[in-house]
Amino acid sequence: MSDDFVSVRYIVDDVSASIEFYTSLLGFTIQQDARPAFASIIRGNLRLLLSGKASSGAQAMPDGRQPVPGGWNRILLIVSDIRAEVARLRGAGLSFRNDVLKGVGGSQILLDDPSGNPIELFEPAH
Repeated sequence: MSDDFVSVRYIVDDVSASIEFYTSLLGFTIQQDARPAFASIIRGNLRLLLSGKASSGAQAMPDGRQPVPGGWNRILLIVSDIRAEVARLRGAGLSFRNDVLKGVGGSQILLDDPSGNPIELFEPAH
């Protein structure tokens, strides 16, 4: 395993749909494809582990709790023009949790992947 990557695991409902979403719409490339259980995809130094129901990362905890998609922890992708990126992704039929919010550090919006995992699109303040 290379130390060149920061790895984040997302539990997903459908590994194939997630691969298609991240590679065709958000610029990721496939690093490892073990469908239907698992895939790892990369963008820059981010390695996103997509764990389907049959993967070890999605197995129940000893107390019976089951990992599920969604929540509020998220990856953050830097974009140069948030308004244009939101328009492009809305044009592709994607859904967002909110509208663009502007703060002192920049602008952000939360996009949901096919399993409901959030992705923050962030444009730094200029």
